[in-house]
Amino acid sequence: MRKLTWIIFWLLFALHHDFWWWNDGSIVLGFLPISLAWHIGFSIAAGSLWLFAIRHAWPSEIEAWADEPVPASDKKS
Repeated sequence: MRKLTWIIFWLLFALHHDFWWWNDGSIVLGFLPISLAWHIGFSIAAGSLWLFAIRHAWPSEIEAWADEPVPASDKKS
């Protein structure tokens, strides 16, 4: 799953720069410039990728390490 996450990340990275719509004045839904609509969709896709990464590609070793109890000698008062 980590490999798929990285592939989608790099795909989104490449698609972020929507130079193909810089000079396009098209309106979507009657009020929204096409470039802004693209970035709304991009933001939703980026958030979805982050959710996917957390659920399926997050390293469980980090969570296990963070949940370990702290020994009494290491606690600071």
